[in-house]
Amino acid sequence: MQKHGLTPDEHRAPERLEQSALNQRRAAVEQFLSVAAPRLDALFALVGLSGFAVLLTDSDGVVLDQRISDADTAAFESWGLCAGANWSEEREGTNGIGTCLTERRRVIIHQGDHFLSRNTDMSCIDAPIYGADGAIIGALDVSSARADQTEAFNRLISAQVAQTARAIEEANFRSTYTPARIIAAGTDSDAATLLAVDGNDLVVGATRAARALFGMAGTGPLTARPAADLLGRDDERTGFERAERAAVMRALARAGGNVSQAARQLGVGRATLYRRMKRLGLAET
Repeated sequence: MQKHGLTPDEHRAPERLEQSALNQRRAAVEQFLSVAAPRLDALFALVGLSGFAVLLTDSDGVVLDQRISDADTAAFESWGLCAGANWSEEREGTNGIGTCLTERRRVIIHQGDHFLSRNTDMSCIDAPIYGADGAIIGALDVSSARADQTEAFNRLISAQVAQTARAIEEANFRSTYTPARIIAAGTDSDAATLLAVDGNDLVVGATRAARALFGMAGTGPLTARPAADLLGRDDERTGFERAERAAVMRALARAGGNVSQAARQLGVGRATLYRRMKRLGLAET
């Protein structure tokens, strides 16, 4: 009421973007929508028969994609739970999508928890999704307007929503850093904890949770850092020695342990490779 000038008894229709404006927003996050689509399908397959809609928004709370059964489409569209609708807190007050994005956390906004009285028949369950740059990219929403919806059931659905949001975040990150090697940190966080490591063993990307875990910048491009420095796998060798050892080990692995063949791959003589192997502490295989 104070910040956005809203009143609970407003009965205006939810704001909905023109198709051209919606298409522009979708085009701006095309990769995100592409990797999310099969995961939205899987989530809808679990909850759709119970009268739920599955919605995916951008960081402004505008619905970009939806999964709604044909029988429920008209009802959800009349409530504004459809593609192009703006569910920001600025526009709708407390609601699943807008509050999730504002507070950057999982939320359940059950019926009377909504600010606008016209939304109090709904139950909305949401989880934020962070992009490959660590910034929030959107929200995953599962909504229902069933009168018999219970808070206990909402909590069960919330766990599945969080799991799906994490899967979308992971898939989007992997897609962004396709050429890189992806390392997953073993944490129990709801968020994906992934590092992208390039061919030079430099960390060039990290999810929001990984950035927090390893003390990196919260959002934006990263300054490349050696993976060994972050993961605590350093040893007494210099950087050049580690690189040389890794190159020799890769050549030996490709050659199935055949030193002569590995030497040819590396462009050195067999005797030279033996000397390097001895210096690097590599036994003949």
